[in-house]
Amino acid sequence: MSLTLTRPPHQAATHRERHRRDNPGNQRRNWLGGLAGWVWLAIVVVPLYWVLITSFKVQSNYYTSNPMVPPGHPTLGAYQFVLESGFITYFVNSVVATAGAVVPAVVFSFMAAYAIVRGWQLRFLRLVNGLFLMGLAIPLQATVIPVYLIIIKLHLYDSLLALILPSIAFAIPLSVLVLANFIRDVPKELFEAMRIDGASEWMTMWRLAAPLTRPAILTVTVYNALNIWNGFLLPLVLTQSPDKRTLPLALWSFQGQYSVNVPAIVAAVVLTTLPILILYAFGRRQLLRGLSAGFSR
Repeated sequence: MSLTLTRPPHQAATHRERHRRDNPGNQRRNWLGGLAGWVWLAIVVVPLYWVLITSFKVQSNYYTSNPMVPPGHPTLGAYQFVLESGFITYFVNSVVATAGAVVPAVVFSFMAAYAIVRGWQLRFLRLVNGLFLMGLAIPLQATVIPVYLIIIKLHLYDSLLALILPSIAFAIPLSVLVLANFIRDVPKELFEAMRIDGASEWMTMWRLAAPLTRPAILTVTVYNALNIWNGFLLPLVLTQSPDKRTLPLALWSFQGQYSVNVPAIVAAVVLTTLPILILYAFGRRQLLRGLSAGFSR
């Protein structure tokens, strides 16, 4: 007589799972997902590669050479041409327009979000919050003509202030929405503790709510800065003089009547993108924290 020992079904299943976990090579691989990942990587990397190598080429032989082959004799002539064509002026205009719009928009949005959250029981603040939400439904393109007429009436046409004021208005609705959601998640006990300690609402807002919502503040700052820095429609409609052009609009300077200086345009794009990359490098951690916290809600 022979005895055959068998494992209970649940133990056998546990053993198979442990064996599969200890031997990753036996797991079923997602070849289709891996292929899709490599295809997406190529879609992202190939244009960046083309932009980088093209900025080191010269216009004379650009159309006669393979666009995907690196130049045999790299040169910084395109960058020099861009810098000598008023790039510094356009860069300063973009910095002034972006900073002049982002800083007031974020500060005002934070104070408005704090007032809405802390005074939600007031009917007036609920009405204000509704107006901000309605602003999200109005696209910029639908208000170009009214904004243009208002700027003309204010005698601000062809000035950087003509770009700053509408940019502030269009940045506020989304910023208030994001900041209000973050402030609403701050424990009420902390506000009560500050009130018991004798702190005013102004002190509570800047010493309690502002530090706790720093990731959200940085998130809306970077988002609005990107939109204003890359804005093309408002500078096109509200400015006319070459010395008031911003960087996106200044790319037209390298387009002639019968030809386009492709290396110069690409070099200008690279120089235009560098400030955004530097801003992201310094604020990457706070930005990711703000985005992840926003998605987790």
